[in-house]
Amino acid sequence: MSRIDEMIQRLCPDGVEYKKLGEIGVFTRGSGIQKKDFVEDGKPCIHYGQIYTRYGMVASEAISSISAEQFAKARKAEPGDVIIAITSENIEDVCTPLVWEGDVPVAISGHSCAFHTGENPRYVAYCMLGEQFQRQKTKFARGIKVIEAKPADLGQAEIPVPPLEIQREVVRVLDSFAELEAELEAELEAELEARRAQYAYYRDKLLAFDNSEMQRETFNG
Repeated sequence: MSRIDEMIQRLCPDGVEYKKLGEIGVFTRGSGIQKKDFVEDGKPCIHYGQIYTRYGMVASEAISSISAEQFAKARKAEPGDVIIAITSENIEDVCTPLVWEGDVPVAISGHSCAFHTGENPRYVAYCMLGEQFQRQKTKFARGIKVIEAKPADLGQAEIPVPPLEIQREVVRVLDSFAELEAELEAELEAELEARRAQYAYYRDKLLAFDNSEMQRETFNG
């Protein structure tokens, strides 16, 4: 029996309850931030398109900034919130979650929303990336060229909600797998680069014929 199985038997012997996202948290839709609003030195912001193109599942620093004036008016995600991209050009990317673990609030764009919950935010994000949630979102995400999931519909999606102690253990295990995957990818990339360099070396070596020797053979012939 795994540690998580033991914890479930001890902490929720009748099984893990499923709850709607709207029952365990509050959604705050972002405001109108566009890429043209980015500045070099300003307050942190996250554009919805960056969630599924520039970030992983967790971020503690924003890669973009907006002016202090615009930041003051913008809607924000607080540390510990899950920022969700609610618009995309495909069903795969819509509802991509990003756990904001920065020390300060971050402004979010209008095609995203912040989900504030008392549950473990990484646990919630892992659930949103899981197969059960992915099946659910296909039922409420709408659109053809642009896919959108409204926060009101998103709030109807259900996830398993065990006690926080179990959530933390699930996150610990999944984080470990994610770190191992990243390490393996880095090792494989390094091995691939080494093989490419080796291939290039032998390719150039095999094709680097001595011109003088070739000329003598041609002349003698």
